[in-house]
Amino acid sequence: MKKLIGRILVGVVILASSACTKTDNYDGPNASLQGNIISSEGGNLPTSGNSTQIRLQQIGWTAPQTIPSKFDGTFEDTKLFKGGYKVVPTGGAFWPVTDTVVVNIDQDSKHDFTVTPYIVIKNFTSSLTGTTLTLKFDITAPVAAGLPTIKDVQPYVNTTKLVGTGASIRDFSDLNLIAINKQFTDMTAAEKTITLTIPNLIPGRTFFVRAGVRLSDSFNSSNFSEIIQVDIPK
Repeated sequence: MKKLIGRILVGVVILASSACTKTDNYDGPNASLQGNIISSEGGNLPTSGNSTQIRLQQIGWTAPQTIPSKFDGTFEDTKLFKGGYKVVPTGGAFWPVTDTVVVNIDQDSKHDFTVTPYIVIKNFTSSLTGTTLTLKFDITAPVAAGLPTIKDVQPYVNTTKLVGTGASIRDFSDLNLIAINKQFTDMTAAEKTITLTIPNLIPGRTFFVRAGVRLSDSFNSSNFSEIIQVDIPK
C-alpha cells in the first residue's frame, strides 16, 4: 500500500511540473491605437496632464484601461492586445459622451473623437511689460444651457512645454487665480472678457504659459488656451 501511495504522489508531482512548464502560446500586446480628440469648434481640444482620457473596455474582458491624452489633444498606446474594444473619451471639460464606439484594434489602428467643449477660449493674447505678463482672452460656451458652474480662471506657468494642471509653478500660477463661481448665463459681457496678470517673472528665463477655465463638473475639469512661449529679458 505504501508503495502504491508513493507511486501516485510521484505521478501527481510529474503532472504538476508538466503543467507549470507549459508554453504560453498567447501573442503579446503588439497592437496600437492612436488618434485625436477634436473640438466641435475646430482643431484638437487642448488638454492637460491627468485630465482627458480614452477609456477602453476589451470585449469579453471585465477590467477597463485608459489612454491619457497628450497636451495637444492627441493620444496613443502601442501596447494593446488585438481585438474589439468599446471606446469612449472621458474626464475632460466637455459634454459627456455617453455612446461608446466599438473599435477593432490591430497594428497601427487610428480613431478620432469629436467632443463639445464646455468653454472655448478665444482671442487669446499676451503682452509683457518688464517682468509682468498680461494675458487677455474671451470665453464662449457652445452650449450654455445646463453648463456646470464656472469656478475660476487662472494662468499656468512652467519652464517646460508640459504646462497645465499639476504641471505649473505655484507662485506664478495658483497665486494669480481669479474666482468666478457663476453660471455662464449669469455673467455679463464684460465678465466674459478675462485679464490675468502674472508679475515678477524671473529675468533671463523662458516660460511656457497658458490659461485655464475650471468648471464644477464631476472631474473639476478645465478648458485651456494654446501654450505660448515667453522669454523674459535680462
